Formats: sequence, structure tokens, C-alpha cells
Amino acid sequence: MSADRRRFALGALLALGVPKSWAGAQLEEPLVDAVRSALSAAIAQAAPPKPKFEKTEDRLGYLNWLGEMSERLKKRLPEAQTRIEFLQTVWYESRRAGLETSLVLGLIQVESGFRKYAISTAGARGYMQVMPFWARVIGDGHAGRLFHMQTNLRFGCVILRHYLDLERGDFFLALGRYNGSRGKPDYPNLVWGAQRQWRWPTA
Repeated sequence: MSADRRRFALGALLALGVPKSWAGAQLEEPLVDAVRSALSAAIAQAAPPKPKFEKTEDRLGYLNWLGEMSERLKKRLPEAQTRIEFLQTVWYESRRAGLETSLVLGLIQVESGFRKYAISTAGARGYMQVMPFWARVIGDGHAGRLFHMQTNLRFGCVILRHYLDLERGDFFLALGRYNGSRGKPDYPNLVWGAQRQWRWPTA
């Protein structure tokens, strides 16, 4: 199968909502102490995912986003409370890491199909398919906690931010590094394609 036909087939599967994990494997690389400490601190900082707004217009913009995204996500996460908590947390953690929320949602769609307990053949876990070694390198060592929603989303967003900084803002290379396929176009193209479904003016 040619590369173009393979990309078309992958896109068709994603459009149909087939619960397939396309995760690769973030590669464990040596981290200098300063980077490890910074990542550990970013993971450890506790904060509730419910946002607070000083301006009414900002709050209204967020609530409009939340309502629209909830509708778009309803088929994938049918339980209303779970869906709202998930979106609140994605919004909070993506903003906290300085990432577009739509990009993070696109990445989750490609990585896990919005399945909390997804496990890839490489052993990556959860919504954002975080490799277990990260729990040892920058967390408390308990890889099982990567199935906890906020923990998984925080790890995923912090790791993607780390890769983006490492690649000096190059999203193509950062996304490839996240997937363990740095330099190859298939994965970044899938994420950007999925991102289009989650775009919104305030996110």
C-alpha cells in the first residue's frame, strides 16, 4: 500500500471512530538534572482543573466552548459528567502547558480514540498514551496512575511541551518525537487532521 493510500485509510478509520490506538513510543532519553527537576515540578504542582475567570466575557467564551465541545464529543464519551470533567481538564492542562487545546484534543483522538484505559503495543497508557518510564523519570514511579485522567493529561501536555521546547517550536518534529516517529510525516499529519474537528475561537 502506498503512503498516500495508507494515510487515507488511517484518516477513514479515525473518521469512523474506530477505537484503535496509533500510539508509537516516546523514547527514553537522558535528561539533564535541571530539565528533570523542571519536568518533575511541572507534574507535581497541584491545581484544580476548574478554571477561574476575572472577566465575565472570558467565562462566557469558555462556557460556549465547553458546550460546543461536549456536543462534538458526545458519541465518543456518552456519559455527560465524565465528558464535562474530561473537557475541563484538557482545557486546563493544555493552557497550563501553553498548548492549543484543539491540538491536544486532536492528539488524544489519534493516540487513544478518547479511551481512558487504552494501552498500545509499546505499553503507552491512557488518553495521551504516556510511556510508563515517565512515571519513574519525573513522577512518583507509579505507572498505574497514568490511567488517572488528570495525571495522564498533565503528563502528556508537559511531555509535549518539553518536546516542543527541545525542537525549538517545531511542531512537526515535536509531534513525531511524542509518537516515537520523529521526522516522519504520517503521525503529525494525522494529529493536524484530527485537530480541525476541535477548533474553536477561544481554544
